[in-house]
Order: sequence, then structure tokens, then C-alpha cells
Amino acid sequence: MIKLVVIDVDDTLLNSQGKLLQFTTEVIKKAIARDIKVVLCSGRPLAGVKHFLNELGIVQDNQYVVTFNGAVIETVTGKTLQKSGIDQATYEKIDQYSKKLDVDYNVVDENSAIITSNLNVNRITVVQAWVNSAGVFIRKPDELPKDDQIIKAVFADEKDKLDEIEADVVKTFGKENYVVRAADNFLEIMHPDVNKGVALEFLRKELGFKINEVMVIGDERNDIPMFKVAGTSVVMANGSSEAKKQADFETASNNQNGIALAFEQFVF
Repeated sequence: MIKLVVIDVDDTLLNSQGKLLQFTTEVIKKAIARDIKVVLCSGRPLAGVKHFLNELGIVQDNQYVVTFNGAVIETVTGKTLQKSGIDQATYEKIDQYSKKLDVDYNVVDENSAIITSNLNVNRITVVQAWVNSAGVFIRKPDELPKDDQIIKAVFADEKDKLDEIEADVVKTFGKENYVVRAADNFLEIMHPDVNKGVALEFLRKELGFKINEVMVIGDERNDIPMFKVAGTSVVMANGSSEAKKQADFETASNNQNGIALAFEQFVF
């Protein structure tokens, strides 16, 4: 019996227009009414998923959300259970790397602020800020307070540019950090002990569930660590080929009620 469902947000929970489908909302509310825990797990900060949590009725202090691709685990009311960020030296190295390879980047702090030293903020960072209800600040690394907690760094650029540099980013930063291509336009760098799977394992044990009581639903490479530690893993039809290879089952796409179908088949 499934008692915990963990769902990725972009291109999984949400359709291509970034909206919740009616049937998605209905099945999640039905699950919550049956005391099934439903947890959103996203690369976004809390501010970027808060309105969806409210729409779904996931609002109590005993309900949880995983943000920043697993770097922060918290209650939906903002009580932090676990948090892991990157240090100032890594931020400075990323800043220098971005200038060397002429690639746009930003870092996101614990308050959801998006910070970059790129004077010309590109459209991808602007959209990132908009969907996460965040501000964009132009700051050099040495202009940040020493106690400012940076949660993750993001190379945010065109797909072709990130395709070109991805292997080198992994080579340059991968030994000391967790590097993951979260989407076509986002290549992320986080604390080495962070990923969605680690976060899920922490939360599962915290809540006292067995592995076979957990179902996860995702679509991208950053969801694969979750697939590996859940009893039931489901990938969206619109998911990446890498994610499809790692999941147990495939559901319909995010535009065709894939979430609702997965709940009906595996939860209810």
C-alpha cells in the first residue's frame, strides 16, 4: 500500500503551461483525505511552489516539501528539517568559470533570492525569477555577506550552450559537488551530499515509512536518484530517455493527466 507519494513539479505535476490540471488536483486531494502523504520535490525554492501547495491543500505543519533539488527539506509552513548549501569558495570558482566560458549563471540563497554577477541578465534567469516569485540581484561574490547561505548555483543558458559545456562542468566541479542537468536550460551545482534521492531517504525514515510504501513520479535526470530509492517509480511520457530507462513504469504525459492515471493505478 502506498503511503507516501513524492512528485516532481515542472513538466510532471504541472502541464506545459505551468498549470495544475483539474484531475491532478482532484486525485491529490483524494489521497490527502485518505491520510496519504503527498510531497512536492522540486528544484525550485519554497516560494516557487507555495501557490501550488495551497491549490492542492498541502498546507499543514505536518506536511512536507523538498526544495532546491533536495538541498532543503522543510515543512510547507517553512520549518527546516535539513539544509545543505555550497560555500563561498565554490561560488567564486563558478563566477570565474562563467566569465571564462561566457556562460550565464546565478546562485540562489536560502531566502530564494537569485544572485548573479552577469550585468546583462538573460531571459532564462528572468523567467527563473518570475516562476519562483524571486528577485534578481547583481552582486559579485565579494559583495555578499559572509554569512549568506548559498543553496545552489545554476548555469542558466541556451540548451546548445549547456550541451557544449556540460561534460567540462562535470569534470571541473563534479568531484567536490553534485552536478545535475535539471532541464534543457539549467545545469545545477549543489552540495556533494545533495540530490532528490538523498532527501527522499531522509524524509522517508523521518516519517517512518517502508521503501515499498513510497511512490515517486518524475520526468528528468534529477529525478533518477528518487527512482532508485522508492518502491514504485513512475516516469512521465514526456520525460527524458534517461529517466525512462530508470523508472519502473511510464504514465501519460503532463498534458494528458499522467499524474491522475498514476494515482488511480498505483495508489487507489
